[in-house]
Amino acid sequence: MARGVEWDFQPSLERISALMELIGDPQKTFQVIHVAGTNGKTSTARMIEGLLRERNLRVGRYTSPHLTSVRERISVDGEPLSEDRFTEVYQDVEPYLEMIDSKVGRLSFFETLTAMAFAAFADAPVDVAVIETGMGGVWDATNVADGTIAVITPISLDHTDYLGPDVATISKEKAGIIKPGATAVLAQQPLPAAEVLMRRVAEVGGVVAREGLEFGVLHRELAMGGQMLQLKGLKGVYEEVFLPLYGAHQAGNAASALAAVEALTGGDDPLGNEVVRQAFAQVTSPGRLEVVRRGPTVVLDAAHNPGGMEATVEALTEAFGFTRLVVVMAAMGDKDVNSILELLEPIAEEVVVTRNSSPRSMRPDELGLRAQSVFGPDRVHVAERLDDAIDVAITLADQGDELGSGVLITGSVVTVGEARILLGAER
Repeated sequence: MARGVEWDFQPSLERISALMELIGDPQKTFQVIHVAGTNGKTSTARMIEGLLRERNLRVGRYTSPHLTSVRERISVDGEPLSEDRFTEVYQDVEPYLEMIDSKVGRLSFFETLTAMAFAAFADAPVDVAVIETGMGGVWDATNVADGTIAVITPISLDHTDYLGPDVATISKEKAGIIKPGATAVLAQQPLPAAEVLMRRVAEVGGVVAREGLEFGVLHRELAMGGQMLQLKGLKGVYEEVFLPLYGAHQAGNAASALAAVEALTGGDDPLGNEVVRQAFAQVTSPGRLEVVRRGPTVVLDAAHNPGGMEATVEALTEAFGFTRLVVVMAAMGDKDVNSILELLEPIAEEVVVTRNSSPRSMRPDELGLRAQSVFGPDRVHVAERLDDAIDVAITLADQGDELGSGVLITGSVVTVGEARILLGAER
């Protein structure tokens, strides 16, 4: 942690490349499925992992940020590294960190974790690593790995101060994970993003698979605890696939995950209906429309940009149908909170604004003023602490019909992670 916050970095692969060479280039010892995009990366990575493990492959998964423990970011065989193993891996790479620090430049927090992940996966060893970018693509530390498959989830505006002011510029950064000869699995994208991504595939001589053309969701309907899907993969159609997650966006993530694994396995044979059903039936995605309490229903969702919140609002409306919804929101100061609030206003009766523990968190009084401009003063409550905000929201929700009342806690991954601890939902 002393190496600095991960959102403040110098865009260069020089430091991480030098470290990888020093420790034997562990990222070259296994196949890689690389995942970039604005929203849905972690959920998609978890689905890819589930499909690969159902095919009896040993899988490493590297995702970010974490909800409650940094160990969540590095998983082998579906489980985060234990505390002892996490410490061992850090101690293995620590002497080399100091060498790079003195000769090339100080390695960042995220670069260090990325090196630890690659080292842990090589040591396991894993057959396949599912690697999520931290931010962007071209200069992201994970891009020292060459993915056989590059998955690009939906791109929208986020981290504009680092990645660029518009979708086309951001897409160019994220397209950097598409390497020569790779298969690019592209989720549905806005037109400016699609044009940039397709140009990159052509430049590197890659193969493309596009949601809505080569693969996609043929049919979806609500089911108890999730949704039932009919998916078109690259090699066949998969019927009656239950996905225990909510929203059209998660169905799209499932389709992308399926296409990525089909592309990796090669040949023309489909994965098999039972393999796909078993894998998706066991998928979890903590903090993504996660129900952690009933009476009133409390839902956690880590949406923190307008694109993510749009998908969340659509899924909440479709799957829950609350008659009275109270929102708890704590967001980072550099996010487009006005747009997020405007998306929430039509579905929320009241909003309780607060802060999380991050130094980047917007002050409750400032967030309260932003909320009042959207909701009006009578529908906005301000709480200095997240635990107090949750108590206020549950009390407000209880004033309505218990069966139709709900609380949504959202605005940031940090907010949701801390709420999971407060509500006893961490796992």
